[in-house]
Amino acid sequence: MLGKPIAHSLSPVIHNAGFAAAGLTGWSYVAIECAELAPVLDGLDDSWAGLSLTMPLKEQALRLAATATPVALATGAANTLVRGAGGSWHADNTDVAGMVRVLRDAGLKPAPSVTVLGGGGTCRAALGAAAVLGAAEVTVVTRRPSAREELEPAADALGVKLLGADWPAAASFFEADAVISTVPKGAADHLADEVVWRPGTVLFDAIYDPWPTPLAAAAARSGVPVASGLDLLLAQALSQFEQFTGVVPAPEAAMREALFAAAHSRLQ
Repeated sequence: MLGKPIAHSLSPVIHNAGFAAAGLTGWSYVAIECAELAPVLDGLDDSWAGLSLTMPLKEQALRLAATATPVALATGAANTLVRGAGGSWHADNTDVAGMVRVLRDAGLKPAPSVTVLGGGGTCRAALGAAAVLGAAEVTVVTRRPSAREELEPAADALGVKLLGADWPAAASFFEADAVISTVPKGAADHLADEVVWRPGTVLFDAIYDPWPTPLAAAAARSGVPVASGLDLLLAQALSQFEQFTGVVPAPEAAMREALFAAAHSRLQ
């Protein structure tokens, strides 16, 4: 796991539990805090099978990779690098497939209407997930119009029409089938008292500490299915694990148990 900051990351817990469950005794997953990826890549030997990337490295990873999946290219971000032939790196964005799984597991119907709160890196994954799920357009609610403009190339590449909305009007866009909150903790708390929840809506809130957020708690009280950042953390890690190790399927039960036990312990 590479990025900055990463001291809070639970990814090592997930992957190391997977290695143990799969009998990969010589494998380990470590966290390396850095803001520049190229120098780190130059110092890695062939014992490194792959890397997980978080901010601010997702765009750097895509630029430095020799090859990339279509979804990584379309979203303009990669959270995964896998060692290829000759020591080259192959980039993927497993956040997209992870988010699709999380939303489907929560009961989201095909071809949904989608609202995304926030225009950062996780929003790119949300756009990719919306495209996979068949959404024709996505409403992105941001504080800065320029943040939405920066997302236009990704939306175009994914074949999704991007509709913009300003942050003060956020509560007006919760009529969608899926509301995906990608904003930092605290940013959407006030919406818990403003939103009128529609039956059939699914909420995905990318935060997992603290949990539940006021927004997630309000949704749950109204009977709205809620998925958390922990759900996505696990879902995206399963594909990473399989690509790193070649073990298919990943030992999901062990990885899930370790993740949620660690998260529960942290929140005590």
